[in-house]
Amino acid sequence: MTFLTYLISGLALGSVYAIIALGYTMVYGIAKMLNFAHGDIIMAGGYAAFYAYTRFGLPAGISILLSILTCTVLGVIIERLAYKPLRQASSLSVLITAIGVSYFLQNSAQLLFGSDTKIFPSILTEGSLRFFDGKLIVSYLTLITILTCIVIMIGLTLFINKTKIGKAMRACAEDKEAAQLMGINIDTTISITFAIGSGLAAIAAILLCSTYPSLSPSLGSMPGIKAFTAAVFGGIGSIPGALLGGILLGIIENLTKAYISTQLSDAIVFAVLIIVLLIKPTGLLGKKENVKV
Repeated sequence: MTFLTYLISGLALGSVYAIIALGYTMVYGIAKMLNFAHGDIIMAGGYAAFYAYTRFGLPAGISILLSILTCTVLGVIIERLAYKPLRQASSLSVLITAIGVSYFLQNSAQLLFGSDTKIFPSILTEGSLRFFDGKLIVSYLTLITILTCIVIMIGLTLFINKTKIGKAMRACAEDKEAAQLMGINIDTTISITFAIGSGLAAIAAILLCSTYPSLSPSLGSMPGIKAFTAAVFGGIGSIPGALLGGILLGIIENLTKAYISTQLSDAIVFAVLIIVLLIKPTGLLGKKENVKV
């Protein structure tokens, strides 16, 4: 039962990584850029929910919606101000800009909210379920996290495959020039992609802060890096790859902490990533792209 407990906890942690990784992989798949400020959008979502719930006394549901709205608007603003002017710029210029935006958001959070760690309140339902005469205990938060990830994946898959905007996203990911010739507004499509990814970052922030109830300007740094690792692990640009990479990363990290070493868990996770990329450079579900020169 102990192994099963660690496995379920790893599945929940991997679900959070998967939700964050979706933001990375969607932006890369369509805009062909790495938004390293995505982790800091998670931090902004955490602070939005924290102050809405504790300072203004809003209900939990309203606080969560406000957090999602804050991150969505922030993501669109960042895309419009920082990334849109660099649409035709080199990848290196965009990468440096993304890192600059990340530092700007972190330092702005320190000025606005202070650098001290705040205790995140219990917004989500507390309690647990017991199985096998109490030998296996699964918290409601763990179940909510896993179910939220499943619902998001199903909803996002249906959105991408069935809606007009989703088809426009797929067209832009395939060939921007051809999509533009077909009347698709590239800028609007990319902005919508950023909005969706940033909204998902807010959901991840709520789940992450509820699991580990501490909030600081550096909240999204390590989860953001690990989620990016999960996206690369599964195949950057692939939505199913983001799910698979996140789940596997969370399980590997949790089992490593339980059975090998807490201090070596991150090193082992990245070692597994390196081995996978050596065997399959595109990631587990990634596809090789033929680039014309």
